[in-house]
Amino acid sequence: MSEKNKKHISNSETIPGDSQKLNKKELLQRAKKFSEQYCVGDNKDFKLRDWTTSDSINEKKSTVKKTLKMGVKALAAMQDILYAQDKWSVLIIFQAMDAAGKDGAIKHVMSGINPQGCQVSSFKAPSSEELDHDFLWRCQKHLPERGRIGIFNRSYYEEVLVVRVHEQILKGQKLPEKLITKDIWENRFEDIRNFEKYLNRNGTVVIKFFLNVSKEEQKKRFIERVDNPDKNWKFSAADAKERGYWNDYMFAYEELIKNTSTKKSPWYVIPADDKSYARIAIASAIIHALDEMDLEYPKVSDEKIAELNVVKQSLLDEKE
Repeated sequence: MSEKNKKHISNSETIPGDSQKLNKKELLQRAKKFSEQYCVGDNKDFKLRDWTTSDSINEKKSTVKKTLKMGVKALAAMQDILYAQDKWSVLIIFQAMDAAGKDGAIKHVMSGINPQGCQVSSFKAPSSEELDHDFLWRCQKHLPERGRIGIFNRSYYEEVLVVRVHEQILKGQKLPEKLITKDIWENRFEDIRNFEKYLNRNGTVVIKFFLNVSKEEQKKRFIERVDNPDKNWKFSAADAKERGYWNDYMFAYEELIKNTSTKKSPWYVIPADDKSYARIAIASAIIHALDEMDLEYPKVSDEKIAELNVVKQSLLDEKE
């Protein structure tokens, strides 16, 4: 584990405790400290093997649930201001191996968000129409509007991930042969960096999460999906087959994180063996990102306030 990732601040300093004892400023400070330990930033020496898959909170389950609930509540309040201000937008990207907990994280962390200000997009194998466009096109269509939070469950990063692991997919993407060179992955990394820089310059903050699950934990979750009839639909033979390319995927993830994590569009490598811990880490990172925007409700002019007071008085003067 890298020195950066080893320096975990004690849970008592980073994980919010009793919500009655924390004011807003303290919550934001703790969210920042807690999430920073998993932020890659612009670390060009990133090595995936140095980042843990397993972390947990030494607290009772009830305390963990209360902590997540408090984070969800804070997110909901901040999202309401984001929507009202209508200037910034947020794009949250989730990438992970199968069974790492992407769906569950989205469901629990965003559970308090007003659906009116949030949208989730999932990306499977591209359609024939999508293959007739550049590799960013299908994701561009789902970018969040100002005031909204957009969530990508998988994303354009699949184009430097699964396509890199299975190069036969690349050959089926209708690219001119002379463009498929040894530099294609570096070229795509550059395109992605430039695309995210463009989004930043236009008011879209990009936050990226890699849910770092261990191979052993994935095996355990796969078996649970087979044994539990209610989870059979989540599992297929293709999932198990992809597990056979584990080392190739880890290399591809390391390369894409190292080459596309920047200060303004960072990757967070979240230990995902403990689902509850992962969700708290994710919520903390999103809270920190929203706090950096200096969100505030739109200011109402004196004329508008006077007008509202007239309306209020007329309502008070109404006869029953």
